[in-house]
Amino acid sequence: MRTDKVNIFIVEDDAIDIMAIRRSLENVNIIGSIYVAKDGIEALEKLRAGNIPPPYIILMDLNMPRMNGIDCIKEIRLDPHLKQAIIFALSTSKDEKDKFQVYNYNVAGYIIKCDAGDNFDMAMRMLEQYLKVVELPNK
Repeated sequence: MRTDKVNIFIVEDDAIDIMAIRRSLENVNIIGSIYVAKDGIEALEKLRAGNIPPPYIILMDLNMPRMNGIDCIKEIRLDPHLKQAIIFALSTSKDEKDKFQVYNYNVAGYIIKCDAGDNFDMAMRMLEQYLKVVELPNK
């Protein structure tokens, strides 16, 4: 069982969704610091600059301005220093095409954010259980 903390990197342009995720994470004991980027470009800049200390998990919204989540995930997977990042996709879309597309980039999960309160709480409890049993690389 894990005893160390894991940082969470939220890549999301909606302030209300960010607040809901943060609120849900407050009850997860295994979370270290929380970092935020408002779009894929800012996320890549922070990741490539080493501003998100490992181990970390990325919660990636798919619909964002400047660079959407799918394009950001593609860039992460092409980067030899980032390609092994653990990414959970966040979306309002239940479209199978969208799910299939992100799973092609080896995301750890696809979370529907249709009900910010209850859905985020359930997702963060799932994430807590995930982190208790999965070993993440520290580099």
